[in-house]
Amino acid sequence: MSRIIDATFDGSVFHPTQPVDLKPNTRVRIIVEEEPEVGSGQTSFLQTASMLKLDGPPDWSKNIDLYLYGNPSTDDEE
Repeated sequence: MSRIIDATFDGSVFHPTQPVDLKPNTRVRIIVEEEPEVGSGQTSFLQTASMLKLDGPPDWSKNIDLYLYGNPSTDDEE
């Protein structure tokens, strides 16, 4: 099972920012992905979308072609 655990590196040890539900001495694989520094001017797509506070119908993802182009999606015609 995989999950994302946010952590801070102090120079020798990773410190999780939240409690981790693992037994002591459990072997794990850590893939490091640096987060942009606060104030660096970089934001993710989800951060940008969240800041826009868009309001719309609950079926946007299913009917995106209809809302964008006026044509129903042909990906999953039933």
